[in-house]
Amino acid sequence: MPHSFGYRARTRDMFKRAFKEKGQIKLSTYLITYRVGDIVDIKANAAQQRGMPHKYYHGRTGIVYNVTPHAVGVIVYKVVGNRYIEKRVNIRVEHIKHSKCRQEFLDRVKKNHELHAEAKAKGERVTLKRIPVLPRGAQTVSTKDNAPQTLAPLPYETTI
Repeated sequence: MPHSFGYRARTRDMFKRAFKEKGQIKLSTYLITYRVGDIVDIKANAAQQRGMPHKYYHGRTGIVYNVTPHAVGVIVYKVVGNRYIEKRVNIRVEHIKHSKCRQEFLDRVKKNHELHAEAKAKGERVTLKRIPVLPRGAQTVSTKDNAPQTLAPLPYETTI
């Protein structure tokens, strides 16, 4: 039963650095450019305590609304009661990374555009909608030339 309710209470595993990723922060972290409107994932890096977000925002995804030399402003929606509140959080670049949540959608848009252009050049129509996977077809198992087998567990043996 916890008795401390500090700013970083119960974050032992949450803020822990990953295996073989301890130590200084890679310089490539600081070379990534962020623009207003980018979708970013918030993941606190314990090697840098300055500009660290509150534990609530760890693992959340937000949209960049402000960019400064060392930090970015991120809009995150927080559930409070029965509504969403738009929270504006200023976080240093060590604690965020570009989100891959839209990558599959962007790839699909690009592929659909290419298919549409090819079909238009040929003068035909093409369906670009995603089609759900249908159930697998039925199969019949015959016992002809396939006698049923009785399975039994093997007895436990110790070899010393």
